[in-house]
Formats: sequence, structure tokens, C-alpha cells
Amino acid sequence: MRFDAYLVVDWSASSTPKRGRDSIWWALVAWTSRGLRLEGAVNPPTRAEALEGLGTRLARAVADGASVLVGFDFALGYPQGTAAALGLAGEPWRALWDEWSRLVRDTPDNGNNRFDVAAALNARISGGAGPFWGHPRGHAAPHLTATRAFTYPVRGLAEKRLADARTPRAQPVWKLCGIGSVGSQTLLGLPRVRQLLEHPRLAGHLQVWPFQTGFTLPPRVPGKGGLLLAEVYPSLLTVPAREGAVKDRLQVEALARHFAALDAAGTLAPLFAPPPGLTPGQRDAALREEGWILGVR
Repeated sequence: MRFDAYLVVDWSASSTPKRGRDSIWWALVAWTSRGLRLEGAVNPPTRAEALEGLGTRLARAVADGASVLVGFDFALGYPQGTAAALGLAGEPWRALWDEWSRLVRDTPDNGNNRFDVAAALNARISGGAGPFWGHPRGHAAPHLTATRAFTYPVRGLAEKRLADARTPRAQPVWKLCGIGSVGSQTLLGLPRVRQLLEHPRLAGHLQVWPFQTGFTLPPRVPGKGGLLLAEVYPSLLTVPAREGAVKDRLQVEALARHFAALDAAGTLAPLFAPPPGLTPGQRDAALREEGWILGVR
């Protein structure tokens, strides 16, 4: 098998510490001499605690020489042209990660400025409303509407990424609140993932698919711990409800086990290959700025 363990994270944009439903959950399953073992689901109340726990657990895996697939359930990129619309230089995906990290404030108790950031980004991109939209009552800001009051494209930016367009029920990354929204999780998640890239015990051991790897599964280096980070979409699986169990917890456990089963069957590696039907230009957009969802073909 390519990986020793599989870690799946369900993120949250909560503005207060929270556990249980609609909060952060992560689960790790690992191969042992007795087969696959669930380490247990973790439900940290804040993003700061989640990052600390994830960093510690992944650093231990690296020290043990383990190879781990790490999946986050928010977008790792934005529609093609977003970085250029903001006047950012360099690799588009990394330029956006850096810019979000510069703008976003996310306190240890989950307090954050995501709606102000989205409004400011709208002002820079379009001078008006869009491409970001959505805010709850009491969070109104100039250039940010509660509902979508414009049409796409906005300054050439599409409503959905290529991978989202192939994913039933996937919401646009611009949508900040409401049923199925992922925009707030992405705004608050990318700065945290960037921190993992720069973690002193993880630096040099963590790669981001497909931005840093291309559409391929990098070969394992014998005796060396390695972490491969990818965007995942837990709703690709149908997970039966269980009385008294939180849906988010069931989903991260099920998806981690799913990747392990595919790896054991020799069918996980093809998911990292180029998605069929992409033109050369679309493939370049996915590799440079949009990213892709592992498992979407």
C-alpha cells in the first residue's frame, strides 16, 4: 500500500468555540499488524486547537517514518483568474494562500473577520458586489450582499471551479453562508493549512496535491515520513445515519476508511491521475490555481 494512514478533516467556520454538530472533526485510520485501526475521532472546539492537534499528530507520523494521506473538506483553490484579478504575483494558488493569510484574523477563540475580508476582496475585484456573497444578519458590510445580487462571470471569474462543476451538490467557493456553503470554511481554512506547510516539524515533508505534485501520486521514499495533502468532499460517500452519532464524525471516519480500502485494493493511485476530459488549458488552470477534489473524475 502507498500510505500507512489516512486522516480526514471536516472544517468549521464557527465564530465561537463549538463541539458536536457543525464543528471541526478529524479522524485518522492506520494500518497495524492486525489490520486497519481507527485511532478515534477528535472534535476540537476551535481552529487553533485543531491546528495544534493536527500538527502534533502529523509530526509524530513523520518522526515514525509514516506516509499519511491528509484530506481537508474545503477548497484549496479558487476559479481561474482570481489571483490576477487581485493583482497578485507568483504561483496563483500560493499567492492566494499568502494573501488570505495576510488579511484574515482568526483568534484563539474562533473570532474572525471573514465577512470584512470578503467585502474588501469584492471591492478590489469588482468595485461592487461579487464575486463573494452571503452574510448572516448583523454582519452587513459594504460590497457584500446577503444573497447573490449579481450574475457570473464577475470580472471574468466563473461561479464554480472545474472540479465543482463535476460534483453534484458542490457549492461555489464564493458562497459564504447558507446550506452547503464552503466559502467561509475556505477563507478561514487556507491560512491554517499554510501554517501546516511552514510547521517546523513538517516543513519539507508535506506536499499539496495537485499544486506541488502535478496530477500524480508521488512515489514513497523508503524510510522517510511523508504527508500528502488533498482536498476531499465527504458527501461523495453515502454514510448511513446512526442514532446519537454526529453526521460529521461519521463522514470523516467513513472517508478515511474508504481511502484505506481503495489503497488496499490498488485502486487509490488512479484517483490522483489527470481527470478525464480536461483540455490542456483546463488542466493548467487546475494545477496552477483551482486545484481538484480527490475522487472527482
